[in-house]
Amino acid sequence: MPPASSTIRAVVFDLDGTLVDSRPDLATAVNALRGELSLPPADLETVGSWIGEGARRLVERALDGASLDLDGAVARFLELYAKVCTDLTRPYAGVDELLAGLAPSYRLALLTNKPERMTRDIVDNLGWNGLFDPIVGGDTLPFRKPDPRGLTAIAGELGLAPEALLLVGDSRIDERTAVAAGARFLWVDWGYAALEDREALARGAHASSPPEIVERLSRL
Repeated sequence: MPPASSTIRAVVFDLDGTLVDSRPDLATAVNALRGELSLPPADLETVGSWIGEGARRLVERALDGASLDLDGAVARFLELYAKVCTDLTRPYAGVDELLAGLAPSYRLALLTNKPERMTRDIVDNLGWNGLFDPIVGGDTLPFRKPDPRGLTAIAGELGLAPEALLLVGDSRIDERTAVAAGARFLWVDWGYAALEDREALARGAHASSPPEIVERLSRL
């Protein structure tokens, strides 16, 4: 593990599509909801394309334009997802080793649009207790990504300036969040980024495997 960068003091991770593949459990909950509403099931790739902007936006997309009570559908989805959110969600290959290698040199935090309760359930289930501090979910604060205030709140809690943070994420939303906060950004190309965004994201700092994150970080 290289020594800590002279500028980066903390690494803030997105969760879904960055550290873990949560599509199987999200698809289970989405399709249970769709089934209750007499809608056909959605495939894994389609559900993956709906992830990233929080539960409400996910459910809105899952309703497929149906004229239904969105608030009620979101509440029901969260009930369904809470029951399965740790069933099949697993880290991407190399992520456990990545986190173990970074922890001695950098503060680690989580910034996700997933509700905090499910985020903490997943963290606990994967044995990552105590690894991330703070953990900021989509309902922890009155705003969520791409609003930069979640990231600046993390910087404040850590006693750091935003420019001392590196946000690692898989989407354009993560990039916009980092830029607006004045933090650095690293895109991981194995996540759920929309096809139309991938070319632009690849022009910036990016990694194709967890070990490449370490290599990039050592040069920042």
